Amino acid sequence: MPQSGTARRNLRELPKAHLHLHLVGSMRPQTLTALAEEAGMAMALPESFVGFRHFYTAYTLANQVIRNAEHLSRLVFEVVEDAAADGAVWVEPTLYLDSFAEAIGPGELILDIVADAIRMARDKVGIGARLIVSADRDRGPADAVRQARLAARGDPDIVGAFGLVNDELANPIEDFAQALAIASDAGLALVPHSGEFGGPDQVAATLGLGAARIQHGIAAARDSALLRRLAGSDVCLDVCPTSNVAVGAVEGLDRHPLPELVEAGVRVSLNADDSLLFGCSLLSEYELARDAFGFSDRLIATIAEASIAHSTAPAPLKSSAVAGIHQWLVTSG
Repeated sequence: MPQSGTARRNLRELPKAHLHLHLVGSMRPQTLTALAEEAGMAMALPESFVGFRHFYTAYTLANQVIRNAEHLSRLVFEVVEDAAADGAVWVEPTLYLDSFAEAIGPGELILDIVADAIRMARDKVGIGARLIVSADRDRGPADAVRQARLAARGDPDIVGAFGLVNDELANPIEDFAQALAIASDAGLALVPHSGEFGGPDQVAATLGLGAARIQHGIAAARDSALLRRLAGSDVCLDVCPTSNVAVGAVEGLDRHPLPELVEAGVRVSLNADDSLLFGCSLLSEYELARDAFGFSDRLIATIAEASIAHSTAPAPLKSSAVAGIHQWLVTSG
């Protein structure tokens, strides 16, 4: 899928949606440093990771610098602003609502703070945004039900989807069927993490539970029948190549299954996951698709269009974004 010999188009100008990013993990490094200094905390995040647990320990350290509502509102605004700077017209950050229970308050309060911050960011930055409320697998099915009920009670203009994060090997998705059903019944899109460290069986189980998108899902490439099933479905995989390599889910970019997924006709979006920890961005993942995988501009535009189509954005924004993608393709590089 090599790029043609024509001049290359500006990927920043390509309309796109950012669908797989964690709110705290998308903090600006300078914001982390400033908030850590304000709190009198020593904060040195590792430059590389030895497996998922090492990564997750670093993530929880970053989480500790969010100490009040002002910090949280700043974080939301900057994440939306950074998405726009990378050419996103829509962004869906993920948050476990009880992340700041000790420092700020319960999930109900956090949802109110984030909702106000999203509204302000949308108005000031000029792009669309909704929240993905997530459950934390490590906290068990009962807490996942609580998170699903919180999400279901949220303003549908703010909460668009329900996810599931953390250790899928120790906590298979089948254990969370009740929480997923509560969220689905409330009209929320189901977008759980699955198939990064777990195998194709977990991707298949996630499909069976009604997922609209699967965050990661790359294990599907190891099962040809599952690839055909995905290609024939309306499910999108929210793929994060740099992240997958950084946490050891994939040995290297040359071993990443993204080209196989695309070749099989599976719908994919490109995403940064945790830019703070992995040193990437939404834009850099699009650049990587072009430079490391040799994707053509036409194929990259198809990926951007999938990110828009499978987002929870309202129909008018989707139509406008798709028109912008088509216009980007017909312009010269």
